[in-house]
Amino acid sequence: MKMSKFVLFVILFLLWLLLTWTFNYQDVTIGLILSLFIAILMGDIFTEHPGKFKDIKRYLWMIAYIPYFFWYCILANFDVAYRVLHPKMPIKPGIVKVKTNLKSDAGRTFLANSITLTPGTLSVDITDEGYLYVHWINVKTIDIEEASKEIVAKFEYFLKHIYE
Repeated sequence: MKMSKFVLFVILFLLWLLLTWTFNYQDVTIGLILSLFIAILMGDIFTEHPGKFKDIKRYLWMIAYIPYFFWYCILANFDVAYRVLHPKMPIKPGIVKVKTNLKSDAGRTFLANSITLTPGTLSVDITDEGYLYVHWINVKTIDIEEASKEIVAKFEYFLKHIYE
């Protein structure tokens, strides 16, 4: 079994155990069978560099990223709530072009998802050159560098350590 298939199998099985939250032999057996089946079918397209899963530092950066991300989500929630509850609804929606320095597809995808999950922003498109088009509830600037600092930079630092 190739490394990428094995890594996918382990991740899927652990996810199965977390979601079912049981060690009943029937549930565990079904989880093993399904995880193995999916790993055999999809393991080749799962990751380009399965060896990166051995690097413990990546997991530590991910653990640090989670509360950091939630903090910015909370701030964004308050910002959107303020705009919705304000009598004049001070919004200036628009689509801005931002630049990311992340090179890996996984890193760019995670960045786009982080932006989309943060209230007030929505990733619309991503190009091969590393540009993202983001719908922003309150456009503060249309300059690529300034918008990138405002939207992308806060997530990119962590994601670079995790995915690059």
